[in-house]
Formats: sequence, structure tokens, C-alpha cells
Amino acid sequence: MGSVMRALITGRDGQLGGALANTLSPMGDILVVGRRELDLSRPETIAPFLDAHSPTLIVNAAAYTQVDKAETDRDLAFAVNQSAPYEMANWAKKHNVPMIHYSTDYVFDGSGADYWREEDPTGPLGVYGESKLAGDNAVCAVSGSAVVLRTSWVYSAAGQCFLTTMLKLGAERPALSIVDDQIGAPTPAPWLAAITARILMGNKDADYRDAFDKTPQIYHIAPAGVCSWYEFAGAIFTAARILELPLAIETLTPIPSKDYPTPTERPQNSRLDTNKFRMRFDVELPNWRDLLAEVLREAVKNSR
Repeated sequence: MGSVMRALITGRDGQLGGALANTLSPMGDILVVGRRELDLSRPETIAPFLDAHSPTLIVNAAAYTQVDKAETDRDLAFAVNQSAPYEMANWAKKHNVPMIHYSTDYVFDGSGADYWREEDPTGPLGVYGESKLAGDNAVCAVSGSAVVLRTSWVYSAAGQCFLTTMLKLGAERPALSIVDDQIGAPTPAPWLAAITARILMGNKDADYRDAFDKTPQIYHIAPAGVCSWYEFAGAIFTAARILELPLAIETLTPIPSKDYPTPTERPQNSRLDTNKFRMRFDVELPNWRDLLAEVLREAVKNSR
């Protein structure tokens, strides 16, 4: 029999935190918190909160994710993305508690066309990426039983993300121009939560602690296959038409990043090498296109 799991999940109001709450709830006692209960911008409050609740697993799905705003909000971004994970990892090590922390493709500079491996040199292009990389390093520096899962292009059927933005704009406008020189793998939050549950469950006789090594490990996790944002948008509209969602869009035009300037440069190559993850946990990863259909069906339910 495995140990009884008392998991603390942060980021309740985010795409991933909400999905994790739904997916992990059958596995044990789950406490899902948002900023109201645990304000990660105040890292000094984290250890007392953990002392009060004594989780046996910490799952940190919260993050400061406003890429452009981070350029002028550096202190807050680093408080949430570096200092808070460090405090969690430090408490976890002292109490022999494993921890899962989620990270991003933005820790890399997006150069070239190769798939990024965990050991490749990092080089974030902005404050958001810098703060997330600092968080990865902080968690690993504590040297407890921690897993850092780096992923890319997270989306879901609700909330503010690329998919919901495309469905909204596609219902309103006959033409859209979408960047086609940034490449990555769209990753549904519910699928990422399900993968997390799978590695924690292992097999029916496994203990959730079996997912953790004695030293911190970084893994890249994303669905198989890659696309550009332009290709992702096209796939969204194709699937949406099959599901008979209301669309006004008739013309989709590919454009280079330079024609859609943002305050912070985005990585052009977000391909992640998932070999280490697949070998460690013995999983095959589905293609991003197959996962998209599932999320869109959920979006249809939400619209009714």
C-alpha cells in the first residue's frame, strides 16, 4: 500500500492549478490554494503556512506569467517565480516532502531548430524567463526530492489563453494575421495534469514518492509534434468548424514575429526534447493535434 497523500496545490485560479485540483483529488487529501490563502509575492509567509497544514506533497503550479508586464515588474516576478519556490523547496527538504514545480520553455533563448534538452545552456530573453530560470535553479539548489517539469504553450478550454483568444477573435473577425516563425508544442493544461497524476500513481501498488529521486530532476514535457502559432490557429479553426462552433474567420495570414512586435521578445524555437521524461516514466506522448480535439470538445460544453 502506498502512503496517504496530503497534497498542497498552488495556483488554484490558473489553468494548470485548476486542472490539477480536478485530476489529483481522487488520489488523497488535496488542499488547493490561490493568492487569497497563500500570497506567493510574500515568500516569508510560505513556511508558516506549510507548518500549519503539513502537506506530504507540494505541487507548485502558481507563477507570475505576464511576460511583457514582467519587464517593469521585475521584483514581483522574481518574488513569485524564484523566492516562493525556494521557500517551498527549503521547507520540503527539511520535512522530507517531495515537490513538483512547473517551468517553461522561456528559460531558453529560442535559437536554432534543435530540440532543447534539459542540460542545454539556458538564455532567457526577458525578465519572465529569467525569473522562471532562477526558480528552477533555486529548487534544484536546495537539493531535495523535487521534480521540475518544463513545458510549453499551455492552453485550456477556459480562461485567457491562445485557444480561447482564437475562438473569440475567429467568431468576430473575417481575417486574422498570426505569427508563423515561433515553433513549439501546444500543451493542454488538463493533459499536463493527467500526466502528473500518472507519474505519481505509477502502478496500483506504487507509492507516489516513487516518482521522485533523491536529488532534484528537471524534465521536459510536452506532446509529440510541433507547429507554429499560425498552424495552431489553423488547426483550432478546422476543428472548431467540425464541431460547428460559430466562426466568421475566412482568411488566416502567416506573418513573421517582426510584424507583431511585443515588449518582450518571444523564443522562436520552443521545441523540447522529452526523451528523459519518457524513459524515466515509461510513457508515450500523444500528438498535440489529437489533444486539441479533446480540449475543443470541452470548450463546446463550456459555451452551452
